[in-house]
Amino acid sequence: MVSKNQIKLVKSLQQKKYRNQYGLFVVEGVKAVRELLDSEFTVYRIFASDVSVFDGHDAAVEFVTEAELRQMSGFTTPNTVIGVFEMAKVGNIDFSDWILAVDDVRDPGNLGTIIRLCDWFGIQHLVCSATTVDCYNPKTLQATMGSIARVQVGYTDLEDFLRKTDLPIFGAFMEGQPVYTTKIPEKGILVMGNEAKGISSEVQALVSEKISIPQFGKNSAESLNVATATAILLNEIRRR
Repeated sequence: MVSKNQIKLVKSLQQKKYRNQYGLFVVEGVKAVRELLDSEFTVYRIFASDVSVFDGHDAAVEFVTEAELRQMSGFTTPNTVIGVFEMAKVGNIDFSDWILAVDDVRDPGNLGTIIRLCDWFGIQHLVCSATTVDCYNPKTLQATMGSIARVQVGYTDLEDFLRKTDLPIFGAFMEGQPVYTTKIPEKGILVMGNEAKGISSEVQALVSEKISIPQFGKNSAESLNVATATAILLNEIRRR
């Protein structure tokens, strides 16, 4: 039977300060929890109102009532399963392929979608500035649809990281060279910026190639959503 302290712990993990304090994060939903169980993440606890959904898995599943799930969940309509996992330890970055970097992306849904895109396009490493939203934010995790299990996400001083690399650095800008006519190397770093302000001036100074997505509509939107733009640019990089 789940204790009040366990419920309190799981609920506290909705907040970044407690995730960092305990080194734990919460994932909701059968599919997402299964993805993490089959990954290198270490499971801490799994709570479910129907324990049979994890038949065949070695992980111990604790039964909880729907009322207890509602107390633990960060969503208005809770899932039937909540998994608590240990945060991943970030390993060494493989510089033999393309790396994606994000500069001050604040929307959890955007970051979650970007992580999912990395998974889709085979980008193993996502490097985030220290001001980018937490990848373990519940809304971010929900948007990844389980892709957090296959993409290594790390936080660092992005300027320092870019300054030390020998790889060409491509940055997404409204006024950049059209990506379709840009020579794309076999490996490099693609930098995507903040939703409203784009890439910061400090990071911009380190970009070796400014690229853009051409606008074809005469009266179209002012700009593209950062996740949408990431999808287009990664597709072009992989297409080459």
